[in-house]
Amino acid sequence: MTDQGTDRTDTGVMDVLPVLPAKSPVASGRRALLVVAAAGGLLVSIPLLRRQRDETAAGLDISIHSSPRRLENLRFSGSNGIGASLKDFHGKVVVLNVWATWCPPCREEMPTLDRLQAELGGTEFEVVALSIDRGGLPVVMDYMAASNLNHLKPYLDSAGDASSTLAVGGVPLTLVIDRQGREIARKLGPTTWDSPQMKQFMRGLMTNTNT
Repeated sequence: MTDQGTDRTDTGVMDVLPVLPAKSPVASGRRALLVVAAAGGLLVSIPLLRRQRDETAAGLDISIHSSPRRLENLRFSGSNGIGASLKDFHGKVVVLNVWATWCPPCREEMPTLDRLQAELGGTEFEVVALSIDRGGLPVVMDYMAASNLNHLKPYLDSAGDASSTLAVGGVPLTLVIDRQGREIARKLGPTTWDSPQMKQFMRGLMTNTNT
């Protein structure tokens, strides 16, 4: 147990229920999220990804939804303290990673997200690293600098609104979002985001005209 959450070493997930706002609906959503982590992810093809399924599905440690899911416009803070939102990235494929500096599984996968952003980031793709640290952006920025995470911009869910909306019961939690702002896939727990299979999957989303 830490001040921030409980280490679920069997799933590679830090339970963050103690740090979320009281209004958060995670009590009802946490169990479903943890089932995904315990199962290791359910791989289900969707029409827009059918072309890639045979080549990539076996190597993807994420849960791909049977159909895209609409997302509310999540709001958070940027590195300059100015408000930001998911809509700011509309038109891009987004990997939204909810994490914390005190979370060992998060720290484990952050370099892979940084490398993914370095290779694919630009006008069509963005990794959004959304921290839930209670110490604020300075803590996050210091950690990123010390860890040489030079390609990720720090974002902070300072009010817990994004965590509440997404029913975040554990971190790291990562959503893959298409160009239309719809959730395509989700992963609870760490994975290797810059693997060849994952990069192929992301490039397929970037080039698909239906997203």
